[in-house]
Amino acid sequence: MKYSKATDYALHTMLFLAAATPQKPMGVQQLAERHKVSPTYLSKILTKLVKAGMIESTPGANGGYRLKRDWENLSFLDIIHAIEGSASLFDCSFEHGPDCPIQKVVLSAEEKMEEQLRNQKISELVKDLKIEV
Repeated sequence: MKYSKATDYALHTMLFLAAATPQKPMGVQQLAERHKVSPTYLSKILTKLVKAGMIESTPGANGGYRLKRDWENLSFLDIIHAIEGSASLFDCSFEHGPDCPIQKVVLSAEEKMEEQLRNQKISELVKDLKIEV
């Protein structure tokens, strides 16, 4: 199982925004330089996070992206779903239905992983970080 680079960049960007400037907008160019990624690519990721209601975009010279008000409650799973969607990682190729023993094992493991990601809040990681802008 592997998450996309977009999810990696989204998680790192959200953590950076939370640790560095939760209330002050930061431009896509500055964020892209920080993470050494294309501004165009990062802009697409940020658009997904805006649509998911996690960050907001402010246009203009002093604009940029910033976290929404209750960002402290954002979990890893929230961010992953915003980028990857919420479809199951496993899709049984056979038509066994819900009684498929393989599907039961994999879905149970997925549920445990999702629970862990749901319980891990971005705000919990911010406490130990010192980020300079």
